[in-house]
Amino acid sequence: MRIAIVGSGGVGGYFGGRLAGAGADVTVLARGAHLDVMRARGLRICSPKGDLHLPRVQAAGDAREIGPVDVVLFAVKLYDTDQALDALPPLIGANTIVVPLQNGVDSVPMVSRAVGREHTGGGTCYVSAVIAEPGVIRHTAMDHLIFGELDGSRSPRVAALLRACEPAGFRSTLSGDITVDIWTKFVRLSVMSGMTAVTRSPLGVICGDAELFAMLKAAVGEALAVAHAKGIAVPPTTVDDVGKAYAALPPHTKSSMLEDLERGRRLELPWLSGAVVRIGEEVGVPTPIHRFIATVLKPLVNGT
Repeated sequence: MRIAIVGSGGVGGYFGGRLAGAGADVTVLARGAHLDVMRARGLRICSPKGDLHLPRVQAAGDAREIGPVDVVLFAVKLYDTDQALDALPPLIGANTIVVPLQNGVDSVPMVSRAVGREHTGGGTCYVSAVIAEPGVIRHTAMDHLIFGELDGSRSPRVAALLRACEPAGFRSTLSGDITVDIWTKFVRLSVMSGMTAVTRSPLGVICGDAELFAMLKAAVGEALAVAHAKGIAVPPTTVDDVGKAYAALPPHTKSSMLEDLERGRRLELPWLSGAVVRIGEEVGVPTPIHRFIATVLKPLVNGT
């Protein structure tokens, strides 16, 4: 199985590196200094689950250097999606599946328009990882990859991807309803991203303050109500589940949006709290906490 990683940042670099370290045929599509360092010195992953150094990495700056593959893990930042979609056609073969691992709930239709529904799967992940410096991924917490066919079938191509993931050292799940899994992640992450970014604080600060923690859980309730109004069967226990899960994470855990904010980079705000507000308006669900987050962070959405 040939796997291409489009977007080799925290998500793509971590999962792609772990797959390559387990012997999978992985090529990462990257750019700039990150690409240059990987070509010269390989890729390093620094992780509480064990560090990994791949002295040689298959890395390309143009998708045409890679050619058709079996699986594409599409992991670019949401604001880079339009440009990155142009890289997909050279990677598509007769039975290729593109699995978006982006935040939010807009990726599947965007990828489907670019490559066709027959080449589009669904995916999401739980991982806290960033590019610490070119060629180095710093992993902090969580590493769960979830993917599946849009119709819920166990096709040979997703079954083969699951087999490739099993020796890679991270948790992998073949989903029978990937739409619910994508929305469940959206409900959780929109809140974690928004709350850590608006407070400029890691998760431990929020979970350790009764008022902030209550605000976090209320924001989860807003996003959950939006999902249910859309007819998405996100588990009704999600508010309590999120509270327990976040309290159990390392206290220094940060969302990728807070990491981007601290580095003066663009924010995925329009596709997270901004999307909760937008979709909430469409279905008639009030979302005052997410509206506050989206409004306060709006001046920083394009970076500093």
